[in-house]
Amino acid sequence: MKNLVPGLALATVILGAQPAAAEFELGVYTGYQTSPHSRVTGTRGASSGSTPFDNLIGWQGKSFSMPPYYGVRATWWRPNDIGFGIEFSHEKAYAPGAEMPAGFTRLEFTDGHNIITANVSKRWTDKWGVGVTPYVSGGLGIALPHVDVTEGTNRTFGYQLTGPAARLTAGASYKLNENWSIFGEYQFTWSDNTADLAGGGSLSTRIITNAVNVGVGFTF
Repeated sequence: MKNLVPGLALATVILGAQPAAAEFELGVYTGYQTSPHSRVTGTRGASSGSTPFDNLIGWQGKSFSMPPYYGVRATWWRPNDIGFGIEFSHEKAYAPGAEMPAGFTRLEFTDGHNIITANVSKRWTDKWGVGVTPYVSGGLGIALPHVDVTEGTNRTFGYQLTGPAARLTAGASYKLNENWSIFGEYQFTWSDNTADLAGGGSLSTRIITNAVNVGVGFTF
């Protein structure tokens, strides 16, 4: 027993000095998303003379129209409150009819303008002692929009890998219990897109989104 007691004491000290275990968090959110003006450039299909176009588009988000704006993410939080994860957001961008290039009757990314990023995050667990945890996150990835364009008799309708994307997020979560939390945040995304159009044309545009999100998190 004399040898056992010091050993147990030492084990207790060692275990007590170990950092908390890592945890996984799954989050789902929706919110209000907008997109400022950007230029759309490209070339019409051969049936339209392969002529170039260059238009300034004031994109519309229509966050709550079907299909709605939403996002999901998974984060692996390390004991030092640094997180690594992946995020998907289903954003939307409609071009108003009056601003489309001549000959276009439909120009949108609404099913959606999908952004997929690998993220690095930092949180400050229960910073103020009231269950609120602020966090920031940044990520790099790709844009995989559903390109929906009608130009003359040509219809482009399908998913395309259109270019690089980036994401920045800042928000705070509130713990409801051991597993569940709610959160609110601001999120910014950027993507540089080049899409192929039916009939041999092409389209390029840089799309930026601003969103205010609310969501639910599950930690295990």
